[in-house]
Amino acid sequence: MKAVKVKTKNQLEEAYKIRTEVFVDEQNVPIEEEIDQYEDEAIHFVIHQSEKTIGAGRLRFVDGYGKVERICIAKEARGTGAGRELMKVIEETAHREGVEKTKLNAQIQAQEFYRKLGYETVSGEFLDAGIPHVTMIKTLR
Repeated sequence: MKAVKVKTKNQLEEAYKIRTEVFVDEQNVPIEEEIDQYEDEAIHFVIHQSEKTIGAGRLRFVDGYGKVERICIAKEARGTGAGRELMKVIEETAHREGVEKTKLNAQIQAQEFYRKLGYETVSGEFLDAGIPHVTMIKTLR
């Protein structure tokens, strides 16, 4: 299992494909909300297992934070450590770019996953694309 920063058009298409499978097809997020105006400014990531793309995410720099967004793992790869590996590479990239903290909006069902990675909840519950979320922050070491 290997997470990498997207460097090619093909990898970016893989990221969009897995995001569409998870967010649009599985969670019913409208495609126009999933693929948004921030795609071009974001650093995109994919994670592969046996040559197959099993997850994706992106990173933007907003208000001094590394903003982690669109983290998704294919249904069949959940619970394998893929999400942890993907987050590790994203956080390392953010740290190399000079940010001290990462921030994300976690779906409620993923809150415990992020807590185990060192994130703290800093907001109440809110809806994003009709799904309950909380904002979480982590200080990078």
